[in-house]
Amino acid sequence: MRQIFVNLKRFDVPVSMGGICPKEDTTAWCRDVIDAAVEAGLGRLEGIGVTFFFPEALVPVAVAQRAKYSCDAVRSLTLGCQSVYRQDVKAGGNFGAFTTNLPAAAAKALGCEWALIAHSEERRDKHDFLTMYDPAIATDAEAAKRAYAAADKVFGDEIACALSRGMDVVLCVGETAEERGDGSFEEQKPRIIEVLRRQLEGALANAKELLEGRQLWIGYEPVWAIGPGKTPPGADYIAFVSAAIKQILMDVLGYDVPVVYGGGLKKENAASIAAIDTIGGGLVALTKFTQPVAFEPAGLKEIIDEYMK
Repeated sequence: MRQIFVNLKRFDVPVSMGGICPKEDTTAWCRDVIDAAVEAGLGRLEGIGVTFFFPEALVPVAVAQRAKYSCDAVRSLTLGCQSVYRQDVKAGGNFGAFTTNLPAAAAKALGCEWALIAHSEERRDKHDFLTMYDPAIATDAEAAKRAYAAADKVFGDEIACALSRGMDVVLCVGETAEERGDGSFEEQKPRIIEVLRRQLEGALANAKELLEGRQLWIGYEPVWAIGPGKTPPGADYIAFVSAAIKQILMDVLGYDVPVVYGGGLKKENAASIAAIDTIGGGLVALTKFTQPVAFEPAGLKEIIDEYMK
């Protein structure tokens, strides 16, 4: 089984307000996306699943729209949220005093089946926040190491909350340009592996027991290659990194974990990425990269068609 995950970022903000949603009524856009996805056959795919991660405000809209279709029409189409809070509601404990944060219990109650944890934008948020507290993190290697460890601990707590509520998890990992460093690819390899090992071990140190009966997928994001106009890595680079991730997870968890590629998966490179035997799918945000950038289910179907060839 392969998976295509779609991170719909802040599609709850219309273009007129500086966002990316092409409709003023963002809930209408959300319903249109579900309708178009079903009409394109994304709910009846064989051998590959599709999961949409919506902003919290649009999750109940998407869940309600998906429920209008038969089980067969949406059998390969699932829904998730963009991370959860590091603590959760607990009977006899915290009843949910988590204002502004999304506990896993709330995400599950909304109808989420998946949680996207430690996306590169969430990682940057945690790192920026810690650096505001301690500016030395930006220049001192030991301070940065402590900050990364603290962030990875938070991601581990988020994963534990999602799994405990019966949700499956996509954990994102990946190196920045600074972490990868200069030099040849051979010179960069040990630095890349060091970053990946730190992120995976830090987030999954206590997850093994919770993973029983649940799915864990790793989304590899080469942060340095993300964004319009950026050049994604070649097949050799992706093959090396995905194989390294799998080996690290064999050390940490003792079994094989599927890896998907994020960071510029498009129609033009879908077939070459699909040919990498250590890659089991993709993490997509946009399907149209020229202005105005956009996500369109028809474009996603084209990417999936090329991938499945």
